[in-house]
Amino acid sequence: MGFNCGIVGLPNVGKSTLFNALTQTAAAEAMNYPFCTIEPNVGRVGVPDPRLSTLAKIAESAKIIPTQIEIVDIAGLVKGASKGEGLGNQFLGHIRSTDAILHIVRCFENSDITHVNGNIDPLRDIEVVETELMLADIESLRKRESAIAKKNNLEFVAEKKSLQKFIDWLEGGNLLNQLTFAKDDELFLNSMHLITVKPILYVCNVGESEIVSGNAYTKTVANLANSRHSSTVIVSAAIESEIAVIQNEEEKFEYIQSLGLAESGLARVIRGGYNLLDLITFFTAGPTETRAWTIPQGSKAPQAAGVIHTDFERGFICAETISYNDYVAYNGELGAKSAGKMRLEGKEYTVHDGDIIHFRFNI
Repeated sequence: MGFNCGIVGLPNVGKSTLFNALTQTAAAEAMNYPFCTIEPNVGRVGVPDPRLSTLAKIAESAKIIPTQIEIVDIAGLVKGASKGEGLGNQFLGHIRSTDAILHIVRCFENSDITHVNGNIDPLRDIEVVETELMLADIESLRKRESAIAKKNNLEFVAEKKSLQKFIDWLEGGNLLNQLTFAKDDELFLNSMHLITVKPILYVCNVGESEIVSGNAYTKTVANLANSRHSSTVIVSAAIESEIAVIQNEEEKFEYIQSLGLAESGLARVIRGGYNLLDLITFFTAGPTETRAWTIPQGSKAPQAAGVIHTDFERGFICAETISYNDYVAYNGELGAKSAGKMRLEGKEYTVHDGDIIHFRFNI
């Protein structure tokens, strides 16, 4: 699994249409009225990575297994959702288990698709949704505050301090992902599953003619994201729906190029998510399969081995490592090894993006 993310946004911003396109399913009912998504839809999609097919061809692999991203489509939030408005805060709970949030923002004009607030205003829409997320976190923190109010030992003194710090920050209209945390704060955070501490990628849904350059709306969202050290991705849910039904990969690529794009919206969203979460990919390659694996940037070799199997980490001996460029340049493992490009790396080796690794272990 690469990572999982929750799609949030107001009703009728293109969330379910985008979800359908990204997962190439019809699991979410994309209808032109609020709350048509009455259960959180979960889809998994392989992460596109052109390096996989190159490695598989060289290794003569029988199959290719990409890493996956899990996407949770959550019903459109409206003002008052944290208090039960619309479909209520039942859906907010589904966001708590995700790694990141994809905030879909409507940046297109279309008189045939109603806007829940009457007109297009991305910054207002973002504020409405994020206010509900902040209110949901405040409610969680207040409940915890009440539960430990009469406890006075040292552990709870530190927790009370963190609680008050978080509540004050949120009530000031700020997301927790914009707050600098002390060590005591981080220990407390791990147990709370708060929503606004998660990184947010702002996905601007535009019309088909605006997919390359965006528009005035996307620029306002980009400015907001930059001020928060976050980022934006411009997609067109309508275009992604068209791409999703093209089965032939060459035809799909030709269609994407004809639009003036280098890759699909899915690829841009996934890359944006990887950058947001500071993730990288390493590979295993052989006759049986070529496979991609996702790990946090800075992971050591034993931790990377543990992603494949816990026994690999527990009994780690070394990692036979070839960089992607060397693997391709020397036509695979044997050529790279003959050229002295295969390295035996130990427990302190920091895995790099694109490494092809064979782990030696003994339990």
